[in-house]
Amino acid sequence: MEATKVNIETKISADLKKVWDYYTQPKHITNWNAASDDWCCPKAENNLREGGKYMARMEAKDGSMGFDFEAVYDKVDELKHISYTLADGRQVTIDFEEASDVVNVVIAFDAESQNSIEIQRKGWQAILNNFKKYTEEN
Repeated sequence: MEATKVNIETKISADLKKVWDYYTQPKHITNWNAASDDWCCPKAENNLREGGKYMARMEAKDGSMGFDFEAVYDKVDELKHISYTLADGRQVTIDFEEASDVVNVVIAFDAESQNSIEIQRKGWQAILNNFKKYTEEN
């Protein structure tokens, strides 16, 4: 059975290079990569190249739970496109589309089967919203 693709996006008021750097550099990822204020990302590693690995540690701030979000890059087209495969085999693509004064970040991901598509969409969108806020404020 083919996975359901879920799409999310946001428009960020910043230049493309800054958006790319803040999305891909671990020193920035740890500042925005959480879906809610009671979660955090204390550690991130990123070998941004085809065949390279990505890992972000996601944890509840109270220490009650956590997991490693891991992937291997399939394609990296600097300042334009990233695609990767998650540890469970699901696919994710991220496109960076520069407009006159904003960068549109579009993410498509394969849904998993444990949570509803709407919950997954809301969670991924919350993380992307945090990224937008962090990038525009720093």
